[in-house]
Amino acid sequence: MDDFNSETDSDYTSYWRDWFISSRGNEYFCEIDEEYLTDRFNLTGLNTEVQYYQYALDLVTDVFDFDCDDDMREQIEKSARHLYGLVHARYIVTTRGLAKMLEKFKKSDFGKCPRVMCESQPLLPMGQSDVPNTSPVKLYCARCEDLYNPKSSRHAVIDGAYFGTSFHNILFQVYPAMLPPKSQRRYEPRVFGFKVHAAAALSRWQAEQRDQMKDRLRALKIDTGFEDEDEDLEDEDEDEEMDVQPGEEGAVLQV
Repeated sequence: MDDFNSETDSDYTSYWRDWFISSRGNEYFCEIDEEYLTDRFNLTGLNTEVQYYQYALDLVTDVFDFDCDDDMREQIEKSARHLYGLVHARYIVTTRGLAKMLEKFKKSDFGKCPRVMCESQPLLPMGQSDVPNTSPVKLYCARCEDLYNPKSSRHAVIDGAYFGTSFHNILFQVYPAMLPPKSQRRYEPRVFGFKVHAAAALSRWQAEQRDQMKDRLRALKIDTGFEDEDEDLEDEDEDEEMDVQPGEEGAVLQV
């Protein structure tokens, strides 16, 4: 700490945050700027949600100077982590916070979608509630628009409120070029190359509903985002028709 005290005030202030971000299990978080943490307007209302609020804030901003026993120090440390998480949810929807999270998204720091048809699409952390201690963080895939549990048990216990329910949607609104094309590709169960009857019937019904939805969107002049993939699927259908032997077209297996 003596060597660290010799550094600039900015470096010293970031010490606790550097430790927090580098700790195992906190890889989903980005570092909050000092200016944001020291602006009391950004912390409005948090004093009623965090125990030992002032001590916790002092610890996060590295101005903590309170002689206490180990048990008290542990409680303040716990409050500091909770405070950082709550502020983090507010920070990542700012211009600076979105830029930092975008860089992590580009590097797939939050993981990749486990769904094969999504082709390793990077994920984004999100909460299912903005209320703390309601549900743990989930990972959102913008390609299949589904949610997944984190692989690591360390990440699985992070409070979803530390990322909020709006962050992932705001990021794609601010950076629309990062929004991937939607995926229509689905696994089709087959037996010896033939589609299983029940699954094939369900697939046809879903395809009809999807086509009707796209027709309604086109009538409203709303971009569906499916055009490129529609062309790819048509090409695949043509290839499959060429592979089907005479008399086998449209055949399904009754199971």
